[in-house]
Amino acid sequence: MRVIICGAGQVGYGIAERLAAEKNDVSIIDTAPGLIHAVRDSLDVRGFVGHGAHPDVLEMAGAKEADMIIAVTLFDEVNIVACEVAHALFGVPVKIARIRSQSYLQPHYADLFSRDHVPIDVVISPEIEAGEMVLRRIALPGADDVVRFADGKIIMVAIECLEDCPVVNTPLAQLSQLFPDLPSTVVGYSRDGQLFIAHSADQLLVGDRAYVVTTKDQVKRTLGLFGHEEKEASRIVIAGGGNIGLYVAKTIEQRRGRARLKLIESSKERAEIIADQLRETIVLHGNALDEKLLHQAEIQDADLMVALTNSDQVNILSSVMAKRLGCRSSLTLINNPAYTDLSRAVGIDAQVNPGSVTISRVLQHVRRGRIRAVHSVDKGAGEIIEAEALETSPLVGAPLTELELPDGMRIGAIYRAGAVLKPSGSLRIKAKDRVVIFSLAKAVKDVEQLFRVSLEFF
Repeated sequence: MRVIICGAGQVGYGIAERLAAEKNDVSIIDTAPGLIHAVRDSLDVRGFVGHGAHPDVLEMAGAKEADMIIAVTLFDEVNIVACEVAHALFGVPVKIARIRSQSYLQPHYADLFSRDHVPIDVVISPEIEAGEMVLRRIALPGADDVVRFADGKIIMVAIECLEDCPVVNTPLAQLSQLFPDLPSTVVGYSRDGQLFIAHSADQLLVGDRAYVVTTKDQVKRTLGLFGHEEKEASRIVIAGGGNIGLYVAKTIEQRRGRARLKLIESSKERAEIIADQLRETIVLHGNALDEKLLHQAEIQDADLMVALTNSDQVNILSSVMAKRLGCRSSLTLINNPAYTDLSRAVGIDAQVNPGSVTISRVLQHVRRGRIRAVHSVDKGAGEIIEAEALETSPLVGAPLTELELPDGMRIGAIYRAGAVLKPSGSLRIKAKDRVVIFSLAKAVKDVEQLFRVSLEFF
């Protein structure tokens, strides 16, 4: 696949890194020579210094032959115009744009981005994607990662196995025997920095992160089985009133949960704006690193500190301070992957990386075949994929025990006619089933092949 990426920042670089590793033909454009030199030096891609919305730059980058353009610069208008130029002058088939301004994304403007108006096929909002991830993590304390598939009926959770985890040192096959009515499947696990596909004879160890596929109504029971029975936070302090912080607070208010919210915003003007938009949230103006202000927010009695400012350093330090002052747990927004291990070392309980969430959304549209959803896990070492089985798929017809699946993948669940089916040896996949598969990075191409449309289909 030939792909042009506009923007060589963290998100653009991350997308280029993934696509180049999979042997795609990638060109990346940015106005900053330093970023382009860094990309050329470290990745097998072509780099171009220039404006991503300018026709001559797009043509130089190969727009005439491109299959897709991914515009992820920091500026919405550049991303929009880049897609328009790619469509009007070069006929690029698939156009993806990152849109940050919430003004463009209001429901009553829903038809703005369409072939009849602004020809963008996929609009990605990092703020909304990250906000939704934060909300899922708040709703399921104890989960390191939470992703929904199959219209929200199937959930994948990443769970850390702690010292008191009841299922460690137990063969996974035995768990199925002990809990036959539990529709949960351990599909993979991370151990000592390496990702593995789970097999029935494997045992989880303390310190492992298990990736478990289950149903929406059994996810809390599954977390409990792994020793995570933390209660959902009822007193929450949010640091940062930007797009993500405001989205999270607004959504919690709209869902009318029992949580009491306090929000800290450093800009007085912004604090006044969001105070007018929030009805039940107490908005405080000040620095989230100010200990007096944290006490004013009653951080010592809070169940959860959610740090969502634009600064990774402020997010990490305010989370550490909150826990030192008595807050029960922390959830921290971290943009720079280099801080991931540091945040764990200083005691941060959970984190969200907007870049990885955005990359997952892009990969969903890069993947070939009937791919409905993709989520990248463990810094790109694997993916969990939802795909629709066609009549010509080699998965259809035979019992699962007779399928010769490529190495590096495991089926987690099947969604059929509104029902979730747990994989078993006798189960047969049917055409139009939606299959949730956990795959190592090396096996993703094999997963794509299982769901490709063959000529026999027509």
